[in-house]
Amino acid sequence: MRQINPDIEKIMQNKYFIIDFDSTFTQVETLDLLCGIYLDGKPEKEDVLKRIKHITDLGMEGKMSFRETLEERIALLKANQKHIDKLVEQLKQKVSKSFVRNKEFFQKYPDNVFIISNGFKNIIEPIVTEYGIKKENIFANELTFDAEGNISGYDAENPLSDDNGKVNILHSLNLNGDIYMIGDGYNDYEVKAAGLANKFYAFTENVERSSVTEKADHIAPSLDEILYHNNIKGSISYPKNRINVLLLENVHSKAVDALKEEGYNIEVHPAAMDEDELCERIKNVSIIGIRSKTHITAKVLENANRLIAVGAFCIGTNQIDLEACLKKGVAVFNAPFSNTRSVVELAIAEIIMLMRNLPDKIRSMHEGKWDKSARNSFEIRGKKLGLIGYGNIGSQLSVIAEAMGMDVYYYDVIEKLAHGNATKCNTLHDLLSRVDVVSLHVDGRPENKNLLGPKEFAQMKQGSILLNLSRGHVVDIAALCNAMESGKVIGAGIDVFPKEPKSNNEAFESDVRNSPNTILTPHIGGSTLEAQENIGSFVPGKIVEYINTGSTTNSVNFPEIQLPPFDNAHRLIHIHHNRPGVLAAINQILAEHDINILSQYLKTNELIGYMILVVDKEYDNEVINELKNIEHTIRFRVLY
Repeated sequence: MRQINPDIEKIMQNKYFIIDFDSTFTQVETLDLLCGIYLDGKPEKEDVLKRIKHITDLGMEGKMSFRETLEERIALLKANQKHIDKLVEQLKQKVSKSFVRNKEFFQKYPDNVFIISNGFKNIIEPIVTEYGIKKENIFANELTFDAEGNISGYDAENPLSDDNGKVNILHSLNLNGDIYMIGDGYNDYEVKAAGLANKFYAFTENVERSSVTEKADHIAPSLDEILYHNNIKGSISYPKNRINVLLLENVHSKAVDALKEEGYNIEVHPAAMDEDELCERIKNVSIIGIRSKTHITAKVLENANRLIAVGAFCIGTNQIDLEACLKKGVAVFNAPFSNTRSVVELAIAEIIMLMRNLPDKIRSMHEGKWDKSARNSFEIRGKKLGLIGYGNIGSQLSVIAEAMGMDVYYYDVIEKLAHGNATKCNTLHDLLSRVDVVSLHVDGRPENKNLLGPKEFAQMKQGSILLNLSRGHVVDIAALCNAMESGKVIGAGIDVFPKEPKSNNEAFESDVRNSPNTILTPHIGGSTLEAQENIGSFVPGKIVEYINTGSTTNSVNFPEIQLPPFDNAHRLIHIHHNRPGVLAAINQILAEHDINILSQYLKTNELIGYMILVVDKEYDNEVINELKNIEHTIRFRVLY
């Protein structure tokens, strides 16, 4: 973490931040919003809005003189003072998010911030003054009104109504110090081009124009980035745009949007990565999102020095070395419930299809063979369904299968309460010998490898049906093929395999291909739009909550702490090996530096202690170094 310069008060005496208003201080272009207000409900609304936006873009990209854009847009405006009043109230809710959270910066340094805008002072002043910006530091055009309060034009004598208006205003201000121009338009760059600014920050939080960013000294997706770049303490300790997120295996676009909305820097990769590739790609990654094919191993984690969290966009986490993540101080989150219904519906569909011998009949029809018979075709009503694993999926499948007339039996190594009239079996053998259909719903822990092998297939009833929608390695494929050849198993639905292609471009190979009455699907049990959308919302939500508040709710490896957001304080996260004396050492350092602890939370498991400290914002940065260097510390960070 970068240290904040202790002489910042002295430095700020010679720093000036010149800020644009439209699409910079606020999220929108003022005139676009004004048109939307006064044209509300009128048929010409869309056409006028398009024309004004087009004119605005031409001006921002430097393709049209500002005087021309101003005159053309004013000519399109038929608004009244009452519309202006309504516009101001709406704009107060449209201030850029990073400006809102850094309101304290403006209040603390009112002499160092100027608003210079080609917009209109009538609109700008009541908004920015609420942030502590001085009226005398606001420079903008001014609208004129007729006797009825209608917009009649603008003050043509105002320097900002003409080209190079911002340049001329800065010339007249004659500021003595370092000047930083912050804006989203070409005329903001012109200030730097005229030699009047030390740096031009292209502000891209709301809009990004390539013709502007290519001219910038620094691209700033937020005000946090600008403050950090200038060693100024802001509302968050580290700009979110510097948090790199790598999303693999085509996670849902909703997840991408949610993390982008949070301000993170996102990279999306459509397929899985092998260990060596991931070791290289993960070096600068803070958050990684995967599905089932990418493995987060101890070797990968050795190269992941910036990694904060792993998101498993699926139910299982056996592809992740959870203990290695824990020792590295990396929290892991998954989606334990989001695709339950999708898997259950596929299981029900496949049970019906296999009991009716539909895979073979469908194949025959495509080959031109008409085989109308009831041979090996049965109703599911009255049949016995055996569930190996009675967690979220198994128990919901139990309820639906029973509602369809099946008798349900289940076996689980953990004590589970029966749903409905389901019957608990005390041993796997007891279940296998009693049921007509066996459906696997277990996790991928190593001890479940070949859970169904030659011995277990021998215990099944002759003519059984098998479903595996859980993990590929829990079924011995060779033993399954033998069981199908012997007639012990007369139908199988397999969605997961011991070895699966890493992407859709890789061929699928398996000994079970071309087996009779078999449904083979490419690991799509949870792959419905609804499930992927639910996962795409759930997992990013938990990661963002962890990053923003420190809460570890639903983490599969961290001790669970749930905390609300906070204001006017800093949260310090200390992750350490679970050893005696760490808490005492932390408190001793805080006491020595006379730091007021507002609240303190600590939870441990067998390996780590997870502590959240909430302290007053003002503290010596030497404290950070001392807390980081406490013996047994794994990771320390100042929360955003």
